[in-house]
Amino acid sequence: MAKKGTEKNTKNKAQHTKLMNRKKNKLREEKEQRAARLKEIVQKSKEAKKPLDQ
Repeated sequence: MAKKGTEKNTKNKAQHTKLMNRKKNKLREEKEQRAARLKEIVQKSKEAKKPLDQ
């Protein structure tokens, strides 16, 4: 038989989803920041090498 009253675990599931989404977004942002820093470093190193080549 179907249960009467409030649904079970909906609050816990909603909270868990919220926290997991927050964690995933944080990891995604950190990954993007690392990639941006790496691009910046590579670009600076290329600029530093240009005068030596010419």
